[in-house]
Amino acid sequence: MSTTTYEQLVMILRKLHDAPVDRIRPEATLGALDVDSLTTVEISIRIERDLGVAVGDDELQPDLTLGDIVGLIDARKAAV
Repeated sequence: MSTTTYEQLVMILRKLHDAPVDRIRPEATLGALDVDSLTTVEISIRIERDLGVAVGDDELQPDLTLGDIVGLIDARKAAV
């Protein structure tokens, strides 16, 4: 079974940030998860490395939800 983009994003987030698992859900924002600017840069790098699409750290704003990020990743994958 293939892993969804959301599941891959959650794996990246859990490797880089210690947000409680019960707070990680599609409607959670990066700000609500207390993701700092350094972690945002690391997430951006991991998305490109692990998922093969570039999402700049400047695009990963605190009010962006995990679901929004998945939509951005999937749209970029489809455009390739």
